[in-house]
Amino acid sequence: MDITGKTVLVTGGASGLGRATVRSFIDQGANAVIVDVNDELGLALEKELNGKARYIRTDVTSEADVKAAVALAVSEFGSLDVAVNCAGIGNPEKVLDREGNRYPMDHFRRVIGVNLIGSFNMLAEAAQAMAKNAPGTDGERGVIINTASVAAYEGQIGQAAYAASKGGIVGLTLPTAREFARQGIRVMTIAPGFIHTPLFDGLPEAAVESLTQQVVFPKRLGMPEEYAKLAGHIVENAYLNGETIRMDAAARMAPK
Repeated sequence: MDITGKTVLVTGGASGLGRATVRSFIDQGANAVIVDVNDELGLALEKELNGKARYIRTDVTSEADVKAAVALAVSEFGSLDVAVNCAGIGNPEKVLDREGNRYPMDHFRRVIGVNLIGSFNMLAEAAQAMAKNAPGTDGERGVIINTASVAAYEGQIGQAAYAASKGGIVGLTLPTAREFARQGIRVMTIAPGFIHTPLFDGLPEAAVESLTQQVVFPKRLGMPEEYAKLAGHIVENAYLNGETIRMDAAARMAPK
């Protein structure tokens, strides 16, 4: 799919991976809908992009909010061609703490709700809109990109909820790609490793160094722009479908 003139919707689009993805697609001639719950960052990015993007406050776990975001993309720019799910949370927390107290179920539900259910919610709504697009080359009507994590494969101690949510996204990829083939919609997932997002800014230097040492080459944290570049390639390369791509510089996560 040629990105020029297309419309991309990005969840978590006001910061981190999502922000880089919005900017990258805009630079390639697309229009963008920025989906987030951070009004300050979202509106600032909308203003910066000067008419090429619209921000809409959206709770990805809400069917009504997601429906409104997709409707905005269609009404403002004429269609929805690409959806990239970057919204996610993941506060480390053990199933049993030092005193033997168990992990609260509402914490688990929150992580699964935003990361997995939120991704599915947007995937389903976006696919419904994309199915109405006129077919392009190979009959293609749209592309959906989800964001998992290497934690889906090597979740660390304290990542039970996060790893479960990201593993669910990996498992969602092939069945939906197979189902949406009839509509001409591709589904792909990116599983990033250690990416320098705002989450890392709050970590102690020693913790960042420890994570960096798990990277093989190049021995550094990944950059959000590298995620955005891969997302762009997925859109342009029609033979990528139904697969999860690890973007981790050969890192494998240690138990802790």
